[in-house]
Amino acid sequence: MNDLFEQAKKLLSAWKGDSYIFGRGVLPEIGRLAAGYGKRALLVCNTTYMKATADAVAASLEKAGVSLAGGAIVPDAGPNAPREDVYRIETYILHHKPDCIIAVGGGSAIDACKAANVLACLGKDNTPEIEAYFGTGLVTEALTKTGAKLLPVIAVQTSASSGAHLTKYSNVTDPVAGQKKLIVDDAITPPKALFDYDVTASMPVGVTVDGALDAVAHCFEVFSGVSADKYDLAASITECAISLTAEYAPRVVKNPGDMEAREAIGMATDLGGYAIMVGGTNGAHLTSFSLVDLTSHGKACGIMNPYYAVFFSPVIEKQLRLVGGIFKKYGYIPEDLDSLTGRELGTAVARGMIAFGKAIGAPVTLRDLPGFDESYIRKALDAAKDPQLEMKLRNMPVPLTAALVEDYMGPILQSAVQGDFSMIRLMV
Repeated sequence: MNDLFEQAKKLLSAWKGDSYIFGRGVLPEIGRLAAGYGKRALLVCNTTYMKATADAVAASLEKAGVSLAGGAIVPDAGPNAPREDVYRIETYILHHKPDCIIAVGGGSAIDACKAANVLACLGKDNTPEIEAYFGTGLVTEALTKTGAKLLPVIAVQTSASSGAHLTKYSNVTDPVAGQKKLIVDDAITPPKALFDYDVTASMPVGVTVDGALDAVAHCFEVFSGVSADKYDLAASITECAISLTAEYAPRVVKNPGDMEAREAIGMATDLGGYAIMVGGTNGAHLTSFSLVDLTSHGKACGIMNPYYAVFFSPVIEKQLRLVGGIFKKYGYIPEDLDSLTGRELGTAVARGMIAFGKAIGAPVTLRDLPGFDESYIRKALDAAKDPQLEMKLRNMPVPLTAALVEDYMGPILQSAVQGDFSMIRLMV
């Protein structure tokens, strides 16, 4: 077995232990997991393009003596977890009173179930308005105040994507405003999770490309801003995940049926989930929240990270050498990185990231996105000043305040429109 595979498995097992079942052919284990929480489970899953997976989960539950709360499978959420889907799933929880919730799907489905669980369990004694929970630690605060408890969520991941099945994050979108917001709280981390990498073969290759870009984004952003005491762990996660992605993502694009490559990208995205539990994401993720009606989350982050890499370059040389070394190893960077420092080093690594994006058919500038216009720059800058998203500004290796957004983030966004690194203004 590939050394990278073994390294990924050791990292994930050391992190999650028995609470996470992952690998190929493990989907039938879901019944055993659910039986540990009672006899009635609310199963949330798409029953059209994921019907085979939904049926397999339902069969495993039945075999384990677990019935479907409400007698049927609940439809999952649309892309980016629209808030109306969150409220709809909440009503099923309130009506059917399950012992646990089984969220089967990609990041959007799992995020919606996390948020719906919060509303169903806290709505009566705290508030049923989701706005009250956007931010960091507000769910735990409400649970402490009310004495309420969340239902167990068992997350069954089906696509190599955000790592939602393993993490404390729930992204929810207001489709009218076209803006994504974030719940960040350890209380919403699923206590049990399962990912059968074979299931990803049913996903379009574009979804896997999104996941590959998200894996790189999670690791690169966390690694760039990680605290000194967590540097070595973040470096191990990043090196393994980005190596898996750089080697195997082009193989999936070339041959969507390459199951070894799909397993590799599945583990890389899981490691991306590990990364965002070690540290926080920053600039590219913040910008991506304002692009939800233009492109997927992974592609949005993939576009933006090279430009933020240049902005951060004076203070992240050590991280850039590690990440750049990976992209150079796989043929995406021609320069001798040892001879470069500061902005020149950041630019070389950024070009390598862009070369990788092109190799897997991803957009690499904002103007590559159909429907993009300057109004999205304004929306992204305004969103960056929102106190509910302030954590992303603080997480940057070069921290910004709302007062500095126009002067420094503005040129980063304009550079991402034009593909011109020279437009970026450095603070240090």
